[in-house]
Amino acid sequence: MAEHLDIIEGSKEERYEALYPQIKSVVEDETDSIANMANVASMLHETFGFWWTGFYRVIGEQLVLGPFQGPLACTRIKKGRGVCGTTWQKEETIVVPDVEQFPGHIACSSASRSEIVVPIKHDGVVVAVLDIDSASLNTFDDTDKLWLEKIAVLL
Repeated sequence: MAEHLDIIEGSKEERYEALYPQIKSVVEDETDSIANMANVASMLHETFGFWWTGFYRVIGEQLVLGPFQGPLACTRIKKGRGVCGTTWQKEETIVVPDVEQFPGHIACSSASRSEIVVPIKHDGVVVAVLDIDSASLNTFDDTDKLWLEKIAVLL
Protein backbone atom coordinates (compact mmCIF):
# COMPACT_ATOMS: atom_id res chain seq x y z
CA MET A 1 0.00 0.00 0.00
CA ALA A 2 1.18 3.53 -0.73
CA GLU A 3 2.25 5.33 2.43
CA HIS A 4 2.08 8.79 0.94
CA LEU A 5 0.69 10.56 -2.09
CA ASP A 6 3.32 11.41 -4.64
CA ILE A 7 3.24 14.99 -5.89
CA ILE A 8 1.61 14.84 -9.30
CA GLU A 9 2.10 17.53 -11.91
CA GLY A 10 1.26 17.80 -15.57
CA SER A 11 -1.93 17.89 -17.59
CA LYS A 12 -5.22 16.69 -16.16
CA GLU A 13 -4.84 13.42 -18.09
CA GLU A 14 -1.28 12.91 -16.82
CA ARG A 15 -2.35 13.53 -13.23
CA TYR A 16 -5.18 10.99 -13.47
CA GLU A 17 -2.82 8.47 -15.11
CA ALA A 18 -0.38 8.86 -12.22
CA LEU A 19 -3.04 8.95 -9.51
CA TYR A 20 -5.05 5.93 -10.63
CA PRO A 21 -2.43 3.27 -9.71
CA GLN A 22 -1.86 5.01 -6.36
CA ILE A 23 -5.59 4.86 -5.59
CA LYS A 24 -5.72 1.24 -6.70
CA SER A 25 -2.86 0.30 -4.38
CA VAL A 26 -4.53 2.05 -1.43
CA VAL A 27 -7.97 0.46 -1.84
CA GLU A 28 -7.26 -2.99 -3.28
CA ASP A 29 -6.52 -4.73 0.03
CA GLU A 30 -8.84 -2.66 2.23
CA THR A 31 -12.34 -4.06 2.77
CA ASP A 32 -13.79 -1.10 4.70
CA SER A 33 -15.68 1.11 2.25
CA ILE A 34 -15.63 4.15 4.55
CA ALA A 35 -11.85 3.99 4.84
CA ASN A 36 -11.53 3.67 1.08
CA MET A 37 -13.88 6.58 0.45
CA ALA A 38 -11.93 8.73 2.92
CA ASN A 39 -8.60 8.01 1.25
CA VAL A 40 -9.95 8.46 -2.29
CA ALA A 41 -11.58 11.78 -1.38
CA SER A 42 -8.30 12.96 0.12
CA MET A 43 -6.19 11.81 -2.83
CA LEU A 44 -8.43 13.44 -5.43
CA HIS A 45 -8.75 16.63 -3.40
CA GLU A 46 -5.00 16.96 -2.86
CA THR A 47 -4.11 16.16 -6.47
CA PHE A 48 -6.56 18.49 -8.17
CA GLY A 49 -7.34 21.14 -5.54
CA PHE A 50 -11.10 20.83 -6.00
CA TRP A 51 -13.43 22.97 -3.85
CA TRP A 52 -15.22 19.94 -2.37
CA THR A 53 -14.55 16.23 -2.86
CA GLY A 54 -16.53 13.51 -1.17
CA PHE A 55 -19.08 10.78 -1.04
CA TYR A 56 -22.74 10.37 -0.23
CA ARG A 57 -23.83 6.85 0.77
CA VAL A 58 -27.22 5.36 -0.02
CA ILE A 59 -28.91 4.64 3.30
CA GLY A 60 -32.55 3.73 2.96
CA GLU A 61 -34.33 6.27 0.79
CA GLN A 62 -31.72 9.00 0.93
CA LEU A 63 -28.09 9.85 0.36
CA VAL A 64 -26.21 10.45 3.61
CA LEU A 65 -22.96 12.40 3.79
CA GLY A 66 -19.87 10.21 3.88
CA PRO A 67 -16.15 10.96 3.94
CA PHE A 68 -15.19 14.25 2.30
CA GLN A 69 -12.61 17.01 1.99
CA GLY A 70 -13.68 20.64 1.93
CA PRO A 71 -16.14 22.95 3.67
CA LEU A 72 -19.35 22.02 5.47
CA ALA A 73 -21.74 19.97 3.33
CA CYS A 74 -25.38 19.01 3.11
CA THR A 75 -26.01 15.96 5.30
CA ARG A 76 -28.95 14.25 3.58
CA ILE A 77 -30.23 14.35 0.00
CA LYS A 78 -33.40 12.76 -1.35
CA LYS A 79 -33.40 10.58 -4.45
CA GLY A 80 -33.89 12.69 -7.55
CA ARG A 81 -32.97 15.96 -5.79
CA GLY A 82 -30.00 18.03 -6.90
CA VAL A 83 -27.10 16.67 -8.92
CA CYS A 84 -26.30 13.90 -6.41
CA GLY A 85 -29.88 12.68 -6.06
CA THR A 86 -30.37 12.83 -9.84
CA THR A 87 -27.19 10.81 -10.42
CA TRP A 88 -28.50 8.20 -7.97
CA GLN A 89 -31.89 8.13 -9.70
CA LYS A 90 -30.50 7.96 -13.26
CA GLU A 91 -27.59 5.71 -12.28
CA GLU A 92 -25.23 7.66 -14.53
CA THR A 93 -22.51 10.28 -14.23
CA ILE A 94 -23.66 13.88 -14.50
CA VAL A 95 -21.30 16.71 -15.46
CA VAL A 96 -22.60 20.20 -14.69
CA PRO A 97 -20.57 23.06 -16.25
CA ASP A 98 -22.58 25.72 -14.37
CA VAL A 99 -24.55 24.68 -11.29
CA GLU A 100 -26.79 27.74 -11.62
CA GLN A 101 -28.16 26.17 -14.81
CA PHE A 102 -29.01 22.78 -13.22
CA PRO A 103 -32.71 22.60 -12.30
CA GLY A 104 -33.09 21.89 -8.58
CA HIS A 105 -29.39 22.31 -7.77
CA ILE A 106 -28.80 22.14 -4.02
CA ALA A 107 -26.54 25.02 -3.03
CA CYS A 108 -24.65 23.68 -0.03
CA SER A 109 -22.10 26.41 -0.77
CA SER A 110 -22.48 29.47 -2.96
CA ALA A 111 -18.80 29.08 -3.88
CA SER A 112 -19.55 25.92 -5.89
CA ARG A 113 -19.76 26.77 -9.60
CA SER A 114 -19.40 23.43 -11.44
CA GLU A 115 -19.84 19.82 -10.41
CA ILE A 116 -19.44 16.18 -11.40
CA VAL A 117 -21.20 13.30 -9.68
CA VAL A 118 -20.35 9.65 -10.38
CA PRO A 119 -22.41 6.68 -9.16
CA ILE A 120 -20.65 3.94 -7.19
CA LYS A 121 -22.27 0.57 -7.90
CA HIS A 122 -22.04 -2.87 -6.30
CA ASP A 123 -23.71 -5.71 -8.17
CA GLY A 124 -25.38 -3.18 -10.47
CA VAL A 125 -26.97 -1.19 -7.63
CA VAL A 126 -25.94 2.37 -6.72
CA VAL A 127 -24.59 2.30 -3.15
CA ALA A 128 -22.97 5.74 -3.10
CA VAL A 129 -22.03 8.69 -5.27
CA LEU A 130 -18.73 10.51 -5.65
CA ASP A 131 -19.44 14.25 -5.68
CA ILE A 132 -16.82 16.81 -6.71
CA ASP A 133 -17.41 20.56 -6.81
CA SER A 134 -15.23 23.30 -8.24
CA ALA A 135 -15.19 27.00 -7.46
CA SER A 136 -14.74 27.64 -11.21
CA LEU A 137 -17.15 27.21 -14.10
CA ASN A 138 -16.61 24.44 -16.67
CA THR A 139 -14.04 22.54 -14.61
CA PHE A 140 -15.16 19.01 -15.49
CA ASP A 141 -15.08 17.32 -18.87
CA ASP A 142 -14.89 13.92 -20.54
CA THR A 143 -11.41 13.33 -19.10
CA ASP A 144 -12.75 13.67 -15.54
CA LYS A 145 -15.77 11.51 -16.40
CA LEU A 146 -13.60 8.73 -17.85
CA TRP A 147 -11.09 8.61 -14.98
CA LEU A 148 -13.55 9.13 -12.14
CA GLU A 149 -15.73 6.32 -13.49
CA LYS A 150 -12.62 4.09 -13.56
CA ILE A 151 -11.87 5.07 -9.96
CA ALA A 152 -15.50 4.38 -8.97
CA VAL A 153 -15.12 0.79 -10.17
CA LEU A 154 -12.25 0.32 -7.69
CA LEU A 155 -14.60 1.13 -4.82
